[in-house]
This record gives sequence, structure tokens and C-alpha cells, in this order.
Amino acid sequence: DLKSILPFADIQCVAIADVQQTRRDAGKQLVDRHYGNDDCQLYSDFRQLLARDDIDTVLIATGDRWHAAAAMLAAQAGKDVYCEKPCGITIADCQAIEAVFADTGRIFQAGTQRRSVANFATAVDLARTGQLGQLQELQATVYVPTLDNTWLPAQPTPDPEHCDWNLWLGPAPWRPYNEKYVAGGWRGQYDFDSGARLLDWGAHTVDLCQWANQADETLPIEYIPSDTQIACRYANGVKLVIDFLEQPFGDRGPRWVTRLGTCPVRFIGDEGSVETGDAGELLASAPTLQQELSKAKRVQGLDVTEHARNFFDCVRSRQKTICNPSVMRHSHVACHAAALSWILDRPLTIDPKTERFVNDDEANRLCKRPARDWA
Repeated sequence: DLKSILPFADIQCVAIADVQQTRRDAGKQLVDRHYGNDDCQLYSDFRQLLARDDIDTVLIATGDRWHAAAAMLAAQAGKDVYCEKPCGITIADCQAIEAVFADTGRIFQAGTQRRSVANFATAVDLARTGQLGQLQELQATVYVPTLDNTWLPAQPTPDPEHCDWNLWLGPAPWRPYNEKYVAGGWRGQYDFDSGARLLDWGAHTVDLCQWANQADETLPIEYIPSDTQIACRYANGVKLVIDFLEQPFGDRGPRWVTRLGTCPVRFIGDEGSVETGDAGELLASAPTLQQELSKAKRVQGLDVTEHARNFFDCVRSRQKTICNPSVMRHSHVACHAAALSWILDRPLTIDPKTERFVNDDEANRLCKRPARDWA
């Protein structure tokens, strides 16, 4: 996302904070090369960056464990925030983000950028405007869920200037250092990741289904897990099927790399269906509809430019972003509810108004995790 916003003439990246020296240096090299100077300032502790009065906005691109805490601290420091997904690793995280941004009046954009990509927006428009008939079923693909929390062998803790391990862990539970964690090995670890990895893609694909169903202010009420999918149902009767990636949609081949590309979604009505993915292609069940879709704009790959542009425009206008805290919360809570049904291996029912599970104390306890005192 940093590469996407650097070309914007009306913004300037002036500082980078990262607990890892190699990542700080790489970020500075990227920024300074773009601007042709040596002005980008570096910080090992992001709180030093937030203390600067001359910084208006921040892009949060940490590991998942840090997203919510960093976003809320930034808002409380008077910054507007673009936050990578998933924005919170628990339901409570997502609720807290919305509350803090409402209280501070800061602008927030969740990095669920497919809402700003043309082919996905076109598919959603077909569903929302009745061109597929009465909407019946929404299908979203996700990574196959995993539930692992294995500690890797302990290694000597590095010098904090090279990698501040305490700050890297942040609100996550303490465990001994291993270089594989900071090299991306945190993914799939329950302490560091979110929702059994279901939010890695679910934050995108379930979010698109929410949008298609005009459900930005609600979420599915029922979640039934199985070995290959999680079947969900909205109060309006529309089904949401969260499909695991070994066999997307059941008929798209054995691997997630399909003709549609990554993150495919399908919307089904009683008069037709449409599906699309990151490859940019739109496929419709009706020939007449497919002919119209052939004229639609396609974007190859994952282009975040329009999403970032929406954020900066809203920073100036003080209007809500396309993926504002409320939109984020409802989509993320739907994903977390689905993940908890898979983790607990039983159906769950949630009250979409209170976001509490019905007659399930264990599921409600898992809506929040204890945060370590990292400060």
C-alpha cells in the first residue's frame, strides 16, 4: 500500500516506524528514492512517530496482533488512520476500534480494498440492483482454517535496536524469540493471527458479500461449520457460504489459483449469478448479462490506488470512507463468528444487535483476549 500512495501529489510520506531495523531501512530507501532526497525519518517505536504534530495520517501495516491497538493509539494522538486488514483479531477489538474513532472524530479506512476495485464493484452492483433477481446465496472463499499455537525453539533475544522483541510482541502473550516469527512465521499462530486465519481472505470476500446483500449494518445470524465450508444465514433468509480453498465453489478446480484469480466470490439470484476474483474477469450465468459484463472495466491484480485515494479524499472532506469503522466491524464480526464456530466445531447463533452469541458462554468468552502489558 505504501508503494500505491507514494505517487499521490497531495501527500508526502515523512516517517516510518518499525521494530525491525532491516524493515525500517528498506522503507526509508523506498521513500527516499521516490522523493529524491534523504528526508524520511525512522523510528523503532511508533509512539515517537505518533507524537509528531506535523503528521496527519498513518498507514498501519504491522502484523495482525498490533492493528487494533496501533489504530486506536493513533486516533487518540489525533491521526487519521488507514489500517490493513484484519483490523482486529477479536470481536472486542473491532468493537473498540469503532468506539474510539467515534469518540475522537478521526477518519478510518479498513484495508479491505476490493470495495474500490472495478470488477468487484460491478459484481456487487448487479446483486444490489436486482439484475440477478432475488438474491439467494453468496459464496466467499477463504484460506483453509488452521488452529496452531506451537512455540518455536527459543533463540537469543536480539538487541532492541536490531529488533525490539517486546515491542514486536506488543499486546500478544509473551513467548521466547525465534527469528522465524519476525520473518512471517507468526501467520497461523493463534496468539498472533486472527480467527484461525479465516480473516486473511474473509476480511475481503465476506466483506464483499456483506456489501452485495446490503448488510453493512448487520451480519449473518447463524453459522454452521463443516470440513469444507461454513454455512451462514442472514435474517432476511439469504445464505452465505464461506468456502475453504481446496475446492473453491466445488467446481473450480482443486487449487485456489483459478481462472478468476485469488479471493473469488459468487453472488447467486433466482435469475442469474455472477462471479469474479483478483484476475479481474467477470463471469455471468446468463449470456445477455455476460455480454454486458464484457464491457466492464477490469483491473488485473490487486490495485489499492482507488481505495487509498478514497481515504485521503475523506481526510480532507471529513466524510466517511467506503470501509469506515461500522462497515469494518460488521464484516469482521461476521468472519470472527464464523471462525469461532469452526474453532468450537459447533453451530453458533449470534444476536446481530448485541453481537453476543445466544446461549453459548464459551463462544462469548472467546470474543475477547487478554492483552499483555507491553508498555
